[in-house]
Amino acid sequence: MSHISLTYHLIFSTHQRLPSIPIAHEREMYKFLFDFSTQRGVKIWRIGGMPDHIHILCDIPPKLSVADYVKLVKAETSKFMRTNPHFPYWDRWSEGYGAFSVDTESREDRINYIMSQKEHHGCRSFAEEYKEILQHYHIPTERIDDSI
Repeated sequence: MSHISLTYHLIFSTHQRLPSIPIAHEREMYKFLFDFSTQRGVKIWRIGGMPDHIHILCDIPPKLSVADYVKLVKAETSKFMRTNPHFPYWDRWSEGYGAFSVDTESREDRINYIMSQKEHHGCRSFAEEYKEILQHYHIPTERIDDSI
């Protein structure tokens, strides 16, 4: 028997970072995403975000690659929002995404971080937030563009 514990912090934004996820209805999309993920064996620890981006803290089973999971989530949530009248300005997700590993000891801190997105973005933009995350993981930041 294999024993695997892999927690990922996934981040992706709306196309051109347009604010197309109304805060009043974001929980509908989160619920859809949660149910969709759970049906595929993905453990969701936390979902949160802003009108222009989303954070997902999750454990993805080894039978499903991170890239495949993100592709599925983006496609299915996009279909959901496109047909839901509560998301009238929905276009699509950006092409790229961020996927960062989170150790078990840091999981609770990351959950709290995702829960407090509204406070974080009272004083900094998504681009600033994302750049800080890349720096934390020692990833070069000179190539940040609108694809994430």
